[in-house]
Amino acid sequence: QVQLVESGGGLVQPGESLRLSCAASGFIVEHYPVGWFRQAPGQTRVGVACLDMYDSRANYSDAVKGRFTISRDNAKNMVYLEMNNLKSEDTGVYYCARDVRRMVCSLADRTYDDWGQGTQVTVST
Repeated sequence: QVQLVESGGGLVQPGESLRLSCAASGFIVEHYPVGWFRQAPGQTRVGVACLDMYDSRANYSDAVKGRFTISRDNAKNMVYLEMNNLKSEDTGVYYCARDVRRMVCSLADRTYDDWGQGTQVTVST
């Protein structure tokens, strides 16, 4: 059924950029709110970005606002997270997710129903 597969993580130095990709199958990404979340070592999972269906609105956490951009390519049925000017505190496992039950662009992970396996991002000198 529904599958979400993240890719694009890796090791980068502070100030560099990465683009994470989320390949979706079993549903049309344009028709649902989607979000990106991250979990740093020893920390709880937190939302960093979300995008409503049909790109009606987006929301970002204060920690990433102005540096990260969430988007989707409807033709490829994929979701992206462009991360610029990366900082060491951006280190963590990044997950993409879909909201079905509430159908809202939210940074609260409890509202999301389907999750990918995660991809590791490490920002270090």
